[in-house]
Amino acid sequence: MKYMIMMFGSAEGMMETADPEWIREMIGFMIQIDKDLTDSGEMVFNAGLADPGTAKLVKQTDGGVITTDGPFAEAKESLIGYWVVDVASEERAVEICSSIVKYAPVVELRRVQDAPPEV
Repeated sequence: MKYMIMMFGSAEGMMETADPEWIREMIGFMIQIDKDLTDSGEMVFNAGLADPGTAKLVKQTDGGVITTDGPFAEAKESLIGYWVVDVASEERAVEICSSIVKYAPVVELRRVQDAPPEV
């Protein structure tokens, strides 16, 4: 089963307020979990995202397509990175999330669909 694990937080806020030793520990953890998931064959792909201030929103309006600068969420935390894993069970996906949540205020787990829903 494929799941997307999404890590939420504020990279800018973390750099301003977190202890540098904690930041080094978190980076080491991220490198290690990527290696562990790759070695176990569970990693499909992953990425860290640039600061939300670099985002663009493209949307359709009555006047046509418009593009605006981000960030867009009215929150201090936003999606900062993600993994797509292919694991044997939801329990395994939750186990992975449980190790990540030490370094993020929120980790969201969502199943990846194999195909669009039937209509």
